[in-house]
Amino acid sequence: MEMKLELVVIPVADVDRAKAFYLETLGWHGDVDVQPAPGVRVVQVTPPGSACSLGFGAGIPVYDAASPAANLHLVVEDLAATRADLLARGVEVGGVVDVGGGVRYAGFQDPDGNGLLLQEMAWRRGGTF
Repeated sequence: MEMKLELVVIPVADVDRAKAFYLETLGWHGDVDVQPAPGVRVVQVTPPGSACSLGFGAGIPVYDAASPAANLHLVVEDLAATRADLLARGVEVGGVVDVGGGVRYAGFQDPDGNGLLLQEMAWRRGGTF
């Protein structure tokens, strides 16, 4: 049985601030920003090259999480280059952690405390990325 993870919902306190962070600061693509009913807003953003998006918004229970999301992995081909790019965009990215086996991480948070981890795997380069 095939399954495709295509959307992860995260909690945000300010939808416009979150949207600006993901689109303007991180450079992600804005897929959806709709208000299908009074008091309801649905936003979906996707990292370049990803088949999975993040969703957030207001007015429906799925957006009312009790705590921020943690450890959302963003797999990158070149951790150093991606980290440098995000630092240049003003994102506070932590130091690189080498966990062995060719796997390295660096973490950051969005304005609502949702934790994202850049993950590099040495064997996923070029045609295998």
